[in-house]
Amino acid sequence: MAGPTTAERGGDRRQRPAGPRQPAGRPARLLGLRRRTAVLLLAVLAVLLGGFGAWALYGSNWLRIERVSVHWQQGPRELTEEQIIEAASVPVGSPMASLDKGAVRDRLLERLPRLESVEVVRGWPHGVTLKVTEREPELLVPRSGGYTQVDDDGVAFAETRSRLPGVPVLEMALEDSPSRHRFDEERVLRHVAAMAAELPAELRDQVRLIRVTSYDALTLQLTGDRTVRWGSPEDARAKAEALARVMDAAGEAAYFDVSVPSAPAVSGG
Repeated sequence: MAGPTTAERGGDRRQRPAGPRQPAGRPARLLGLRRRTAVLLLAVLAVLLGGFGAWALYGSNWLRIERVSVHWQQGPRELTEEQIIEAASVPVGSPMASLDKGAVRDRLLERLPRLESVEVVRGWPHGVTLKVTEREPELLVPRSGGYTQVDDDGVAFAETRSRLPGVPVLEMALEDSPSRHRFDEERVLRHVAAMAAELPAELRDQVRLIRVTSYDALTLQLTGDRTVRWGSPEDARAKAEALARVMDAAGEAAYFDVSVPSAPAVSGG
């Protein structure tokens, strides 16, 4: 008996030649290799860029200091640009990135006591700007051959042979008093300098002398042989306002007392 036909066996099932089979883990290994290659290339690129950047900053002539300028922030301008640049000693020709701004600032403040503040600013690619503020005199302290200029912080910063317009002279001779134990000469100087800086311009222009015998005993000598008992350096603005009022009411008076600004007094005339 004949066996089952091809149709009966379920049709013509042709055997296709089988190609070589890829190992199951090969795609994963290829992907890992590609990632490692990409990371390596990125690392090499980073090293190259870093080296180029370091060379550009420190080794090339592209980013080197070529000029130094001075900008006054505010206040007086007694110093010249040449004096400030010379004292700063900025290393012209050196890489901009190597500039030690703190060292430049410290040199200026040490060599030029007239400077109150300094800011050193890089102006890429070739410039450096020195932003400075000079101290402003609020008092003149008599010294042999002239006067010492003192700012509002009580800092002595310069000498002058003659009086400066609009700057009162300080005459300080502290006497024994209860406040002497708390306020020595240096501390009193700081407070009086701060007080002088608070005076309105109209009053300040009239003050010729500030006499101090203790922290609580200040006397202002004004133009026209007028005297003001000021008391302590505290409440400077309130005292100045009180003085303006009594001067308007008794302009011919020679003596004013504003040590208690809420109860000013006048005498003479």
